[in-house]
Amino acid sequence: MSFPPMSSAVPVEALIGWMLLLTFKHIIADFVLQTAWMAHGKDQKHGWALPLLVHCLIHLAVALPLILLVAPRFWFVAFIDFAIHITIDRAKGFVSANFGVDLAHPWFWTLIGVDQALHHLTGFGLSIFMAAN
Repeated sequence: MSFPPMSSAVPVEALIGWMLLLTFKHIIADFVLQTAWMAHGKDQKHGWALPLLVHCLIHLAVALPLILLVAPRFWFVAFIDFAIHITIDRAKGFVSANFGVDLAHPWFWTLIGVDQALHHLTGFGLSIFMAAN
């Protein structure tokens, strides 16, 4: 088995630039600016909506100015990122709340890993889109 040949249709420099920018955004919004209220609140069975919304609005508030600074024509990508981020985090919160996945649960780190991988794949997909256009 082998991978298909890579196309050079996407400029590597632009792809790397967008990946770095979206990774920076993710680190700031998901770790630096996320409070315990957001992190714990969005994974509850009840009362999760406001902490989740605030957390994802922070992602939007960080992504939008960065994207506008680099390439204003891609302003809408910040909203796509917001929609995907809220969906991924809600799915993680649903699993956490309904299956009791907390720090002591054997699935905890797997769930965190899947969550982060999906966020980074989102960044990769959005980076490909912006680099190709």
